[in-house]
Amino acid sequence: MKTEIIIGEDSTGKPAVIDMEELLATRLLVQGNSGSGKSHLLRRLLEESAKMVQQIVVDPEGDFTSLADLFPHVVIDGSAHSVAEIEALAKRVREHRVSVVLALEGLDVEQQIRCAAQFLGALFDSPRDYWFPALVVVDEAQMFAPSVSGEISEETRRLSLNAMTNLMCRGRKRGLAGIVATQRLAKLAKNVAAEASNFLMGRTFLDIDMIRAADLLGMERRQAEQIRDLERGSFLGLGPAITRRPLSIRIGSTRSGPKSRAGGLMPLPDAGPEAMEALLHAELEKDVATAADTAPPSPPDQLSRHMESLNVEIDTAPSTSTSDAMEDVSDQAESVLNQMADDPANAYLSSANLFQSFLTRCRKVGMIAPRMDMSEFRRRFAFALARIDSLEEVDQTQAKRLAASVEDDILAPYLVILRSAFEGAGSPDEDELAAAYGTSSPGRIKRLLDHLESLGLIVIREEYGGGRTVMVPGIAEAAT
Repeated sequence: MKTEIIIGEDSTGKPAVIDMEELLATRLLVQGNSGSGKSHLLRRLLEESAKMVQQIVVDPEGDFTSLADLFPHVVIDGSAHSVAEIEALAKRVREHRVSVVLALEGLDVEQQIRCAAQFLGALFDSPRDYWFPALVVVDEAQMFAPSVSGEISEETRRLSLNAMTNLMCRGRKRGLAGIVATQRLAKLAKNVAAEASNFLMGRTFLDIDMIRAADLLGMERRQAEQIRDLERGSFLGLGPAITRRPLSIRIGSTRSGPKSRAGGLMPLPDAGPEAMEALLHAELEKDVATAADTAPPSPPDQLSRHMESLNVEIDTAPSTSTSDAMEDVSDQAESVLNQMADDPANAYLSSANLFQSFLTRCRKVGMIAPRMDMSEFRRRFAFALARIDSLEEVDQTQAKRLAASVEDDILAPYLVILRSAFEGAGSPDEDELAAAYGTSSPGRIKRLLDHLESLGLIVIREEYGGGRTVMVPGIAEAAT
C-alpha cells in the first residue's frame, strides 16, 4: 500500500512528499502567521490522505467543514451537543473509524476550549479495542494549549492543556497522531510543541517566533531571517516523515475550500451618501425595540419588581421588611440552585452556561439573584449538587470548613465524598462521582481520586481483594 502523499514541490520543482506511516508515529507541528497559508497546508494534507487514514479535525473557525462536500467526513456541531453527547460521539468516532470535523465556530472561546478538551479527552480514554490509527488535527492550537494563562479560567486552561498534552505525549500508543497548527510558537505550550518530530514552518515576523522556529529546525539563529522572507504558501519542512534536512516546500493546490472568504478586495456599494444614511437609519426603532425586549432587565428594576410583589415599601432606610425580603430572595435562589442540581444533564455543562441558566431561571420567577461572581456561584452549585443540605447542621458546618480551601473545579466530587462519609454510607460509586465531576470517563475519576489524595484531602488504601478504602482526614473511613 502506498504510504506517501505529495504535499507540494520543492525549490527545484521536484515533488515534496510526506510519509503517512512515519507521520502517524512521529506527529507534526505547523506554524505560520495569519495569511501564511497554514490552513491551506492542512487542507492539502487532509485531502491527499483522506482515503488512507481516519481523520479527526478540531476546527474552531469552521474552515474545514467543506471537506464533507468531497469526502465522507461527518461534521459535528459542537454548539448542538451537551458534554455527555460530545464524549459519547468521540467514543463512537473511534469505534466506527469515522472521519469527522468538530466545528466549534458557534461557541464562545472558553466554550470552544472546553468542548475540544472533552472531545480529545474522550478520544484518548476510549477502550483499547478502538485504538485504530487516526490523524488528529488541531487548528489554532495556541488556544487549546496556551503557554500562559489568558482570559479563560484556570480550570478550563488546565483541562485543555491536559487533553493536548495527552494527545501529543501519549497519543501514539493509542493510535492518535497529533497535528497541531499555530500562529504563534511563543504562545504554544512548550511541552506540546516539543513532542512533534516533524515541522512545517511558514512565514513569521516576530523575533521570538523566528528563533523558536529556527531552533526546532536545527538552524543557526542568524539563518532565522529566511523564515521572515517566505512567500505565502511556502514552508520550511523537516522531520523523518518529510526530509532529513530543512527543505523549502511550495504547497500544492486543493480541491475544497473554506465556506466563506473574508480576505481580498471587492467593489464597494454604488449608493450615494444620502441613500446609505437612509439605509442605516431605516426602521431603526424596530431593532432597538427588539434588543430591549430580549435584554435582561437591570438589577435595580428586578429588585423593585420583586419588592413590589412582596408588598414591601422601598426607602433609603433599612427596615425589617426589607431584610426579610432579601432573605426570601436568597431562599428562592437556593431553591433555583437545587432545581438545577436535580437535572443530571446540568453537571456536564460549562460554568458559563450554568450561570446564565441560573440568572434566567431567577428572572422567570420574578426575583433578582443574590449578588455573586462566577466563583461563588460555582461553589454554591457544587454544594447543591452534592446535597450537603441533607446533612445535620453540625455536619454541614464541618463540611463547609473542610471544603473552604478546595479548588472550584474539584469541589463537587470532594463534597460528594464528604457527604457519604458523614452519612456513613461508604464512598460513592464511580457513576456518582463522575456525575459530580461532569465526566463519564472512569480513567478521569481514577486520576481525580489520585489528585485529591496528592492534595491531602483524602487517603486511599488499596485492598488485596481489589477493593479500596477511602478516608477523609477527621471523618470515619468508608470502604468501597
